[in-house]
Amino acid sequence: MTPPPNIILTGFMAAGKSVVGRETAAQLGRTFVDMDERIAAATGMPVAELFARHGEAHFRALEADLARELAAQQGLVIAAGGGALVDATNRERLTRTGLAICLTASVETLLQRVGEDASRPLLAGSDRRQRLIDLLNRRAAAYAEIPYHIDTTGRTVAEVAAEVIAVAAQEAAGVLRLPVAAPAGQGYDVLIGAGLLAALPQLLARRGLNGAAAILSDEHVAPRWGEQALAALTAAGRPARLITLPAGERHKHLATIARIYDDLVAAGLDRSGVVLALGGGVVGDMAGFAAATYLRGVAFVQAPTTLLAMVDAAVGGKTGVDLPQGKNLVGAFKQPALVVIDPEALATLPAREFRHGLAEVVKHGLIADPELFGQLAGPGPDSLHSLIARALRVKIGVIERDPFEQGERAHLNLGHTFAHAFEQASGYAIPHGEAVAVGVLAAAHLAAARGECPPDLPGQVQAVLEHLHLPTRCHGLDAPAVLAAMATDKKRQGQRLRFVLPHAIGAVAVHDDVTPAQAAAALACVVGR
Repeated sequence: MTPPPNIILTGFMAAGKSVVGRETAAQLGRTFVDMDERIAAATGMPVAELFARHGEAHFRALEADLARELAAQQGLVIAAGGGALVDATNRERLTRTGLAICLTASVETLLQRVGEDASRPLLAGSDRRQRLIDLLNRRAAAYAEIPYHIDTTGRTVAEVAAEVIAVAAQEAAGVLRLPVAAPAGQGYDVLIGAGLLAALPQLLARRGLNGAAAILSDEHVAPRWGEQALAALTAAGRPARLITLPAGERHKHLATIARIYDDLVAAGLDRSGVVLALGGGVVGDMAGFAAATYLRGVAFVQAPTTLLAMVDAAVGGKTGVDLPQGKNLVGAFKQPALVVIDPEALATLPAREFRHGLAEVVKHGLIADPELFGQLAGPGPDSLHSLIARALRVKIGVIERDPFEQGERAHLNLGHTFAHAFEQASGYAIPHGEAVAVGVLAAAHLAAARGECPPDLPGQVQAVLEHLHLPTRCHGLDAPAVLAAMATDKKRQGQRLRFVLPHAIGAVAVHDDVTPAQAAAALACVVGR
């Protein structure tokens, strides 16, 4: 892997962008560009004078022109002005191919560095401290969109430059970064790369997540990966606690959440703390719900260890628990601050569990990636990284367009109206992945019977599932019990059930006019002996 075309340092004034940028460029043998200095040279006047004569709007226009020019170049280390990447267009333009890192520092450190410097026009006037704090607060959401954060407080230029170079090396070492846009400046990165679980302390620190960490895992995952994560965080000097939960969907209820709250209090987790979900989708659902509600919300990080969670549950911000009446009836949207996917964690995953994740990959191929579906019917994608990334790109595209499930996001429920009913009717004896596999096939049968898709589509779906050694029938269930379970599905609208049906490979739509007789006929194709 080659290093990023450009390295962009942003952050508040006096955070160290220029001095760190020069040192980084010197060590990497790259050209250094200070955007403020370049604008001053082009206009023949210092930035403070430019503000005074022509106003901030004129300066920002020049800044946008320069951002466009620099984005087309390569091999640069760029020190962006403190407000340059606050503009969403500049941010998207410069970070499309470059690596953006936000340098931060404490308020007291910033004030000490700025001193009485008269060249800071945005701090002009009395009470510079309050003006600085107000400006920091206005820019906080934009800075939060930057994927990496490095605190420069109490550190030398050489130390910070070394960490910048380390972040760039990580990107060059094959760590795939999939940025996810989310409302209210809550965007985050999905990182995919071997060995990332061992690097959790550094990954958290680079994103400004420096508080105590509560690692939530289950009894299957905690002995292997939970203990490793705890040791890594402790060795890095981070307060951390491992909370081990009972494994399985049957424990995903409010009583377990109450126990998690007790453990978080016992761990001394305050509002600067981080809840880290280390496990499958059940752990992620419960950890996210706890993080969303404990102290009215603390930071949340997903570190999925199952393929099913990697390609689906860990991304999107949906969290929740089950009630006796149905699955995921209580929940909240809680966007993670970071998702860390380490494919090495799959080495300890039983083959059956791995196949469960493949069911969600099949689903994503049916929704929007015909090529991925075709690869699953044959030898598969080139690599595990590729399989995970392709499946995630489908989901990320959908959730960015519809973050709160007001429309298109419902497409991700393909097969799930059936699947959740299978799970509930079986007392959760049927694993989610297997339920999804059969549910997707049931949806294909329903679509074909209604004339919504080519008549051979169910056969194509069944062939792929069989090729992947996934089930195509749910044994031991009867259709009336499954239909009764559907009556409590959270996706219903009034008395109508909503089904996502495939119209072709790569195209789906929501239907709320399915009759009970049509649903029963589709169930007859996949339920029973």
